[in-house]
Amino acid sequence: MRHVIEQAAALQRSGTRCVMATVVRTWGSAPHGPGASMLVAEDGRIVGSVSGGCVEAAVIAAAEEVFAGGPPVVARWGVGDEDAFAVGLTCGGTIEVLIREVNPETPLDRVSADLAAGVPVALVTPLEGRGSLAVGPGTVSGSLGGAAADRAAVLAAEGMLGRGESGLVSTGEEEVSADGRRGAGSPAGPACEPGRELLVQSFAPRPGLLIFGATEFARPLAHFGAALGHRVTVCDARPVFADPGRFPGADEVVAERPDRWFEAHENLIDPTSAVCVLTHDPRFDIPVLTRALRSPAGYVGALGSRRTHEDRMVRLRAAGTTEAQLARLRSPIGLDLGGRGAEETALSVLAEIIAVRRGGSGLPLSAGTGPVHGPWQPER
Repeated sequence: MRHVIEQAAALQRSGTRCVMATVVRTWGSAPHGPGASMLVAEDGRIVGSVSGGCVEAAVIAAAEEVFAGGPPVVARWGVGDEDAFAVGLTCGGTIEVLIREVNPETPLDRVSADLAAGVPVALVTPLEGRGSLAVGPGTVSGSLGGAAADRAAVLAAEGMLGRGESGLVSTGEEEVSADGRRGAGSPAGPACEPGRELLVQSFAPRPGLLIFGATEFARPLAHFGAALGHRVTVCDARPVFADPGRFPGADEVVAERPDRWFEAHENLIDPTSAVCVLTHDPRFDIPVLTRALRSPAGYVGALGSRRTHEDRMVRLRAAGTTEAQLARLRSPIGLDLGGRGAEETALSVLAEIIAVRRGGSGLPLSAGTGPVHGPWQPER
């Protein structure tokens, strides 16, 4: 979603008309969850996707109608519809998509700036009517056309943003609570206009990919990780290896002992962070792994053979690491893809990170019988 918002902001600044199509609901198997967007510019440029390529042609046709003066529309495509087969949506799911022109007052510059600064922000768009809001921690830009509607939307967006969720919320005769859900009103709550549905797109800071050990394996891992939307840090105690020119996709390359860097930046580690220890040297591995396994990082992995792993476990126990902490360690790192070399190893590592973050099994899809795409959930 980030690159779509950034491109939309650039087109808005240049005065180029564009239509944004955004998934608002999904049922069954769907490749993208609520909030996923596709941009259609008047000059023919296309950015992003709302399906696996199934309905994009139909979205472009709907966007052309909007460019011609048509109103915003909410279109639905599903496997049971003749239209779905005509456009190719045969994956077994149903998606509902809001298609509307990006207006000059849409606060995309604010959303884009917050994304660049790593500040959480939500874009709020009504399914009907004009106006939109950008909502961040204690800040609001734009308007839905009235103070009461704005207050209700802000409360809803703050709740969704706090949970890292995108999707629809309703404001009506009931009031919207601070967690973004409807319920009985309280005297302090805002009065809401009836029957309005709002699409909330939440943008959290990029998940961190922390690579300790500027080895040859680290180069494709940093490159692939950046391509998948991570904020990449490469850290190595050896200045000759910690050369930014070797890692053009990394956000930062640091010459420092891994454990010292981790200690100084521990406040940045959260459940979305992935820690990959590639130094393959116990002098560096054990101190940083000891800290990482005690941290809230959602993924901690270490490179090495099974023999190296057994030796590493002995050393970690001697350093005071508990069995519960050791159970979090992904070692040897990565999924078993049967790969060889740095690039294929990096692919297996990122596949495991995604599986852990998204709750995937890591098994071949052909071995299962359920939906290819399970219920959509935010990143962990």
